[in-house]
Amino acid sequence: MKTVQFYLTPAAGKRLIAKGIAQLPQVREALKNGTILIIGGTTNGVLAEELLTMIGQAEGFDRKGFFRGITVPKGAKVTPHEFIGDVVIENGVWKKGLTVFDVCDSLGKGDIIFKGANAFNIKDAEAGLLLGGNGLGTAGPAITAHYGRRVELIIPVGVEKRVELPIAKLAAICDAKNASGLKFLTMPGETYCELDAMLDLTGVYANILASGGICGAEGGCYFAAEGEEEEIEDLMEIIREIEKEPAFTL
Repeated sequence: MKTVQFYLTPAAGKRLIAKGIAQLPQVREALKNGTILIIGGTTNGVLAEELLTMIGQAEGFDRKGFFRGITVPKGAKVTPHEFIGDVVIENGVWKKGLTVFDVCDSLGKGDIIFKGANAFNIKDAEAGLLLGGNGLGTAGPAITAHYGRRVELIIPVGVEKRVELPIAKLAAICDAKNASGLKFLTMPGETYCELDAMLDLTGVYANILASGGICGAEGGCYFAAEGEEEEIEDLMEIIREIEKEPAFTL
């Protein structure tokens, strides 16, 4: 067995998550013979790039217009971009201009929805979503499809969003009748983070060693990964490919 250490920024982590998901058997099957719905978000934007590239249809996709809400530092100057719609891939064809509200009612078994999250309890593999409006937003139809018609719901989420408390407890704090600010939704479905991607892509188990940094390394993590020498070599080849992934900018 061999152990290595390496550092990944959140941007590199998003790319790793996307590469891991792109290799999942059910995702490859749904790309050919089903419907994949990727709901707008910054992590999901990288996933959309990966899947659209796999089917040779990435031209015209721009991550800068692929989200409905973002968190930025106080005083940040944000250039607005028109929302391009969610990404819907039906039987290997990108159906441009559609949104979750157009397609969710038609999804069924074998189809897959990807929805991002704002909070991630790694220990229990559960995720939560912040809500700013008066309803459930894009999560509403996704949850209905998941529970009502057993559509697979996968939640790509980076480890920089990790929290200590159980997601249900955080929701109880935010959603109390005397609370103010954003609401908090406990999300169903299967979480998928960098640690899952490393295991699926190479068979290597990894742990978070430390986190933080400056000059663009804020939010990143040091990882320690253990596996057979050939597995470690495969992992480090992927790490070298993604470790200079540029940060998301507007």
